[in-house]
Amino acid sequence: MESLSARKSDSSRTKTQELKLAHSTDSDDAFMIYGLATKKIRKGSLSFSHVLEDIESLNQKAAKGIYDITAISFHAYAFLADRYILLPSGASFGDRYGPIVVAQKDLGRTGLRGRTVAIPGKLTTAALALQLFEPETKTVTFPFDTIFDRVMDGSADAGVIIHEGQLTYGRKGLRKIVDLGEWWYQEEKLPLPLGGNAISRQIDAKTKSLVARLLKESIEYALAHREAALEYAMQFTHGLDMPSAERFVSMYVNDWTLDYGPRGRKAVQTLLDRGFEKGIIPNKVHAEFVDS
Repeated sequence: MESLSARKSDSSRTKTQELKLAHSTDSDDAFMIYGLATKKIRKGSLSFSHVLEDIESLNQKAAKGIYDITAISFHAYAFLADRYILLPSGASFGDRYGPIVVAQKDLGRTGLRGRTVAIPGKLTTAALALQLFEPETKTVTFPFDTIFDRVMDGSADAGVIIHEGQLTYGRKGLRKIVDLGEWWYQEEKLPLPLGGNAISRQIDAKTKSLVARLLKESIEYALAHREAALEYAMQFTHGLDMPSAERFVSMYVNDWTLDYGPRGRKAVQTLLDRGFEKGIIPNKVHAEFVDS
């Protein structure tokens, strides 16, 4: 007969570990996480409780270490590298495109100097890219989905648009001043790294590696079952029809998302270095990644 201690030992080996996984409320994140959220892939000894919040809320909560795994802006990572380490999959890169600065009238590429610009959060990469592009702006923070309105009602002279707004600003009659991803490529010949997934440094190495593998499998599953993943992601779009949602997801879920690769990692480090050189990031930060 099996002893009680043996049964307890077996039970402890199969115990499920639950992790809090937070991601943003936009369609590309939803697409990436489709395989995990709908239990299409096997998670072994792990289970995930999913939390959805806007990216700046996630940045702020990461500063408190609230979530085990979280989407995070690379700008925010510079301040939180002591708490979190980057996962090797799940990043969003703008390859010659990215956050767009819009205004009611054409200000010209030098017309932002001294202007008030609405940003979607102080720790967003959009805010960092704006400061690198034009340091002499006055920034004011608004929720990302209200920036169109704040530009149109005159609360700000211009605004930095992220997420699906990059495709829809023209519907509001707004003018593009600069695409910060395009500008970044002209500067560095690299894609603009916007955000990635990070995991708490307090989690053990084995679990970190397992999470890294599962996240990559989730992205691979979504890419292999694109139609179903897009249908799932549609519930998180902000006013996009299916063709526009598919276009947006294609912009930010691609080879870079599956794996940064050497060039992607170089892009992240270059962004952090530029922020430090310009005094926007207070300390020099070395981007660290989980070994999957």
